[in-house]
Amino acid sequence: MKAVAAILALVSAVQAHYTFPALIANGGATTKWEYVRKTTNYQSNGPVTDVTSEQFRCYQLAPGNEGAKTMTVAAGSTVGFTADASVSHPGTLQFYMAKVPSGQKADSWDGSGAVWFKIFSQGPNISPSGLTWPSQGASQVTTKIPSCIPAGDYLFRVEHIALHSAGSVGGAQTYISCAQLTVTGGGSTTPTNLVSFPGAYKATDPGLLINIYYPVPTSYTAPGPAVFTC
Repeated sequence: MKAVAAILALVSAVQAHYTFPALIANGGATTKWEYVRKTTNYQSNGPVTDVTSEQFRCYQLAPGNEGAKTMTVAAGSTVGFTADASVSHPGTLQFYMAKVPSGQKADSWDGSGAVWFKIFSQGPNISPSGLTWPSQGASQVTTKIPSCIPAGDYLFRVEHIALHSAGSVGGAQTYISCAQLTVTGGGSTTPTNLVSFPGAYKATDPGLLINIYYPVPTSYTAPGPAVFTC
C-alpha cells in the first residue's frame, strides 16, 4: 500500500507541473519541441527553483538546439507557447527576447550574457479577498513581438513563476522554455534594460519570496527589469 501511495503521489506531482513544449506563431501551434529547445523537464514536468543555475536561462536538456528549428515571424505579430497540460499553479507570467549576435544564428547561440529584454509581464489581480492569476489554468500563453525591434534572429523565452510555495527562500517554482525565431520587418529601436540569465533575479526578490495567501498582499512586484516598449 505504501508503494502504491508513493506512486500516486508522484503521478499527482507530475500532473500538477507543466511544460511549454510547442511554439504558437503565424496563427497556429507547432509540433512539440519542433521550434522549442527540449527542456530538462520534458518528462518530469518539474520546475527550476535555483535562480543562479544555468538551467534558469532556457532549462535545456542538453547544450545546443536539441534539433529545434527556427520559425520566421513578423515583428508585431502574436507568438507564444502551449502549456502541457495547463498552467496549473498560481503565479507570474513573463516573456523575454534576446537578439542573436551578428554572425551567429538562433539555432546555435546559447543566449549567454546581458542580452535579454522583457516584452511582457502579467502579475495578479489584487482584491481584499485574495489574489487571482490570469494565467492559471491556461492551455496556451501568448504575447506580441515589439513592432520596433530590428529584424534578425532571436531567442524567445517564456517563464511562469509558480508562487504557491514561495513563502520561503527557494520555494518559487519557475517553468521555462526557449524558442528560436527569425523576426522580419520591424524597425531600428534597440531594446533597453538588458539582463542575463542567470543573474537577473535573486531568490530574495519580493516577486519570488512572498506568501500569496495570508496576509493578503496589497501589491506585487514581478522580478526582473521593466518591460521594454516601443
